[in-house]
Amino acid sequence: MRYIGQKRRVFCAFIILLSGLSGIMAQQSANTTGGNAVSSGGSASYSVGQLVYTTFTGTNGSVAHGVQQPYEISVVVGVNEADEKGPKSTIYPNPTLDILILRVYDGNFYDLSYQLFDMNGRLLQNSKIYSSHTPLEMHNYHKAVYFLNLNYKNKTVKTYKIIKN
Repeated sequence: MRYIGQKRRVFCAFIILLSGLSGIMAQQSANTTGGNAVSSGGSASYSVGQLVYTTFTGTNGSVAHGVQQPYEISVVVGVNEADEKGPKSTIYPNPTLDILILRVYDGNFYDLSYQLFDMNGRLLQNSKIYSSHTPLEMHNYHKAVYFLNLNYKNKTVKTYKIIKN
């Protein structure tokens, strides 16, 4: 008798669990159409009729909410010297907390400048270089990845990826 009562309780629990899970749905959308577009240049997925798509952007990145999620791959290519007369340089400390030092080894600073960009491509700092050690104040910026372009004669000769802790 006791065994039959336990079996009923397990059966009832199982039925309740199944009825509760039947209403759960993952990502679902009633789109009018959609598909994939493929060519030699790449591919893209699309949907038409998606009800909600929002993107929240901050200094550390962005979050997308919706059925179609973007997947982006970006490559930063650093060119050591675009011109034979381009300067040799380095940055330190990287990662940094407060001050980043841009060190230029050549003595000619006449046509040198730098630009600091955030992940969204916004220009944060832009200045000429006047000495071999140029400090860049980073304490006002959030923890994120930044890009520093070293320019010689108005051409980018090197791009540094900077991590701000």
